[in-house]
Amino acid sequence: MSTAPKPAPAESRKISVLLKVYGVYCLVTALAVLALVALLAVPLAQYGAQLFRESNDVTLTMSLTVIQLVTMTVAALGYVAFGVLVLRNRRRHVAQIAYALLGVGIVNLVLEIMLNGFGDNLIYDGARLLVLLVISATIDPTLITERRIQRRLREMETAEDVRAGTLGRAKGDRGFIELDFFNLFWVFVVCCVLGLVIEVIYHMVVVDPGVYQDRAGMLYGPFSPIYGFGAVLMTVALNRFYKANPVIIFLVSAVIGGLFEAAVSWFMQVGFGAVAWDYSGSTIFGLFPDPIAILFGGRTSTLFMCMWGALGFVWIKLCLPWLLKLINLIPWKARYSVTTLCALLMLVNGVMTLQALECWYQRESGLAPSSPVEEFYAEHYDNAYMQNRFQSMTITPEDSARVQG
Repeated sequence: MSTAPKPAPAESRKISVLLKVYGVYCLVTALAVLALVALLAVPLAQYGAQLFRESNDVTLTMSLTVIQLVTMTVAALGYVAFGVLVLRNRRRHVAQIAYALLGVGIVNLVLEIMLNGFGDNLIYDGARLLVLLVISATIDPTLITERRIQRRLREMETAEDVRAGTLGRAKGDRGFIELDFFNLFWVFVVCCVLGLVIEVIYHMVVVDPGVYQDRAGMLYGPFSPIYGFGAVLMTVALNRFYKANPVIIFLVSAVIGGLFEAAVSWFMQVGFGAVAWDYSGSTIFGLFPDPIAILFGGRTSTLFMCMWGALGFVWIKLCLPWLLKLINLIPWKARYSVTTLCALLMLVNGVMTLQALECWYQRESGLAPSSPVEEFYAEHYDNAYMQNRFQSMTITPEDSARVQG
C-alpha cells in the first residue's frame, strides 16, 4: 500500500529563483550604499561642522537629514542581512528581517516626505515597501501560524482574567499592576489629562487667582505630558512598594518627581531655549531661600518636590486601583486595537509638537524655512499660534546651548 509523500516543512522548502534574484539585487545595492556612506562619512561630517559654525545653529532640516542618513545606513545593513538570508534559504529569518525593514522603510519614507515633499522621489521607496510587505506575509506560513496561536492563547488568558476580575493585575509578587504597554500607555494618557486639570486649577487659585491660562503641553488635545511621563515613572518605581510605609512612598515619589521635573526643564531650555516654569526666588515659609530651588537653578523646588511626593502617595494608594478599573472598561476584545490606534495618534501628536517647537525656535532665531516640513509649520503653526497654544512658555534662543557666541 503506497502512501503519499509528506510535504516538506516550510523552512526546508527552497526559496524561489525570482526571490533569490531580488535578494542578490538587495545585497549588491546595499553594499554599494554602505561603501558610499563609508567614503562620504568624513567629508559630510566636516561639511556639517562647517555649516554649523557658519549658521550658529542646527536647523530641523539638518537634523532630519542626519536622521535620514542614519536610517539609510541601518536599512542598508538590514538589506545586506536580508540578501544573505535569502541566498541561504532561511525563510523564518527572512520574514523577521522583512518586518524590521518595513519599520525602517516607513521611517525613511516619512523623512523623505518631510525633506523633499510628495513626488516622484517616493516611488522607489514605496515600491520597496510593497515588496517587503508581500515577502513578510508569504515567505514563512509557519511563523504566521505561530503568531495566531500566541494571539489566541493571549485572548484566552485575558478572558480568564476578566472572569476572575484580575485583568491588568500583576501576577505573583511583581507588584500591584502589570507593567505592560497597555496599562502604562493608559496611565500616561489619563495622567496627562489629570495633570493638566491640576495645573490649570492651581494657576487659577494660587498663582493668578481668577485668571485662566492654558497649560497644555502638546500641540493637540488636553494633555500635559510631563505629568503623564511622571505618572509612568511613579508607577514603575512604586509598583512593588504599594504596600510599603507611607513615608518611604512619599520620599521616593518626591525624589523621582523632582529630578524628573528638573531634567525636563533642563532639556527644554538647552534644546529649545524654552522656559515653561521657573521657581527661582522661592522661599521656605517666607523665612529663607529654598535650597532645592537654588541647587537646581529654579527647575524644581522643595514645595513641588513635596507635591510630587504627595501625588505619588495618593497615586499608588488610591488612584492606581481606580485607574485600573477605568481602563478595563475598554472592551477586552478591542483593547489592543484601540490602544494601538490611540498610541499612534499620540505619537504623531508628540512628534508634531517637538517639530513645531523646533520651527518656532528657528523663527525666533531669524532662520528662514528651508524644507517642506519647515514651510508647513511656518504656515499652519506660526509664532502667534504657538504663543497662544503654549501660554506659559517663552522661547529665548540665547538661553539654549545651540547658539554660539
